Amino acid sequence: MKSWLIDMDGVLVHEGKALPGAADFLGRLQEKDIPYLILTNNSIFTERDLAARLSASGLDVPEDRIWTSALATARFLGQQTENRRAYVVGEAGLTTALYEEGFIMTTTDPEFVVLGETRTYSFDAITQAIRLIQAGARFIATNPDNSGPSENGDIPATGAVAALIEKATGRSPFFVGKPNPVMLRNGLNKIGAHSEETSIVGDRMDTDVLAGVETGLTTHLVLTGSTRREDIQKYPFRPHFVHNSIADVVELV
Repeated sequence: MKSWLIDMDGVLVHEGKALPGAADFLGRLQEKDIPYLILTNNSIFTERDLAARLSASGLDVPEDRIWTSALATARFLGQQTENRRAYVVGEAGLTTALYEEGFIMTTTDPEFVVLGETRTYSFDAITQAIRLIQAGARFIATNPDNSGPSENGDIPATGAVAALIEKATGRSPFFVGKPNPVMLRNGLNKIGAHSEETSIVGDRMDTDVLAGVETGLTTHLVLTGSTRREDIQKYPFRPHFVHNSIADVVELV
């Protein structure tokens, strides 16, 4: 493979700590000057934030090697319109990405309502989003994840809040993040890679592996995150390779 896409949580890190083999894998890519991107559906943080968090876990990843659902959403919307007006429910990762694509954040005649991840969803902000969508704004969401982890258990994530808005408006969102191939294809374009010569490493069948299958990548599932070996049979598609951890993938680089 001439390039690699690598999911972050459950593959490289878990609860702020590097997983076995993660540093060796990234070191091998950097040593051989192989193009790669670290992927995450989390839209809360900027790539600078995530690079700092990875560094704190002992993994050295440049900012430009990180690709989030927020960046993918901003890139996609920038290709969709010249009228860069959006109402945004989200945090710095999403708003910064949209600003850098030239978008204005507004409640006055936005073309898009963009829903992303946030630690505290505001009912007032959700109500505003519903009314703008009812008035004709297009409904975009960064990713379909229904829940996310916290110290005290799962919390509602973008997919769950999107379902609330969809129920109230009758309008379905367009999700840009994994498993949508849009996120992967824009990532491939960013590093000048081709799908036939690229592998993706992930820990989830329903996002990472599915996205790889639909984009035409070679898929590697690692069992250090959300998916157990016995879960694979629940899906109508299969990864090309299954590994105990990313440590087993180092030899393939």
